[in-house]
Amino acid sequence: MEEELKNSDETLQVGAGVIVEDGAFLITRRMDDTHQGGLWEFPGGKRHDDETIEDCVRREIREELDLDVEVGPPLKVVRYAYSFFTVELHFFRCTIRSGDPVAIGCQDFEWVTPDQLAQYEFPPANHPIINMLREGRGI
Repeated sequence: MEEELKNSDETLQVGAGVIVEDGAFLITRRMDDTHQGGLWEFPGGKRHDDETIEDCVRREIREELDLDVEVGPPLKVVRYAYSFFTVELHFFRCTIRSGDPVAIGCQDFEWVTPDQLAQYEFPPANHPIINMLREGRGI
């Protein structure tokens, strides 16, 4: 991700799925050799030019976890400026249509309750959605 964005004027559009099942959220751990490697996040990634942000969420979750998800309502949009680029994260509530999670495009995954979210290290751009979920809003 860092290599693709060369200056702070660029904005990266990212779709992320807040997958909810039995009161828990599915989070993934970024590969060590990626931007912010080893940190936890909600599964998702960069939107391609030829897709909607919802299609991006479906594709990324399929690539990362081999899951087919229903992308539900938007929960929050977070704009965050890193030193080399700005990211605009679009978080959507998602439910699993089919499949069991498999760590394909991530190091690991965990099902966590809202209270457990604080035990995991997330990139700063994820903090607004984490705070929202821990307060019980949006789900």
